[in-house]
Amino acid sequence: MRLSKRGEYALRALIDIGIASELGRPMLQVSELAAKEKLPVKFLEQILTQLKAAGYVKSKRGKLGGYSLAKRMDRIRFGPVIRLIDGPLAPIPCVSQTSYVRCTCPDEIHCGLRMLMLDVRNAIAKVLDRYTLAEIVEITLRKLRRDKVTPLFLQPSKGLVPILPPELTRKIIVSRN
Repeated sequence: MRLSKRGEYALRALIDIGIASELGRPMLQVSELAAKEKLPVKFLEQILTQLKAAGYVKSKRGKLGGYSLAKRMDRIRFGPVIRLIDGPLAPIPCVSQTSYVRCTCPDEIHCGLRMLMLDVRNAIAKVLDRYTLAEIVEITLRKLRRDKVTPLFLQPSKGLVPILPPELTRKIIVSRN
């Protein structure tokens, strides 16, 4: 399995939309996402169209439009998204669960390479199918808070204080007065 640029950008877009949603911005314009990821808008639109067709995101037209999540973040797992964009997770076709193709090995049942690649596929699938968008968004926000980095999609009126842990928020408020 090799994650393509298309797959990588699809996951980044979902994570960005999830972070923005957690910070009070449930709708992001494609131009904002493209600017953050330094991608051509048209390329990102193609990816988002594919995610929309699969029910991961929804869109709204107009000045205040953009993309938002169509499912709860705890219902979006990374394995299915990667399979949608890049195809099977299996490193060779004869171990794929979704796109099996018989290999050229004369004894597939006793093939050492196939047994190894089956373990590889199972390990990859186990990790990617376990993690949800909610978990990755939470981990990302926690690291941003720890490193005192203001998230890119934070609404200007909110500032950094409301998303910081309470003990740090109190310190900032006390030091301002």
